Amino acid sequence: MAEQHNPVDYRATADALSRLTPLQYRVTQQDGTEPAFRNEYWDHHEPGIYVDVVSGQPLFSSLDKFDSGTGWPSFTQPIDADAVSTHIDRSLFMKRVEVRSTGADSHLGHVFDDGPRDKGGLRYCMNSAALRFVPVDRLEAEGYGAYRHLFG
Repeated sequence: MAEQHNPVDYRATADALSRLTPLQYRVTQQDGTEPAFRNEYWDHHEPGIYVDVVSGQPLFSSLDKFDSGTGWPSFTQPIDADAVSTHIDRSLFMKRVEVRSTGADSHLGHVFDDGPRDKGGLRYCMNSAALRFVPVDRLEAEGYGAYRHLFG
């Protein structure tokens, strides 16, 4: 039977954290950043959704993904407004807006105001290491059937 996800229970568990690769742990738990152009999803174009690698919480849709030229996967908006939270990040001697998942509080990346103007002007610049991709043909089997309607 396919694993079903409870939408109100996307938290970080010791078991989930123990399954992360060193890079996934550094990015999601220690606010790290992976190298540009050398990450799994920067040039990925398959239809589906991107979920939190820690908790499985749905975060972004491929329908909102665009090529920002930065070398990281970029999206115009989260899949649901309450899927992410933002916080001021003053590290690296600059002010940026950090993006975290609301369920597991995973560090995902940053949001900038230089995205496509016709789609709201935001660029959610995410780390591939914080995401897991679920292709459209696996949505129901992996418990994400509620998102199938997005893809027609």
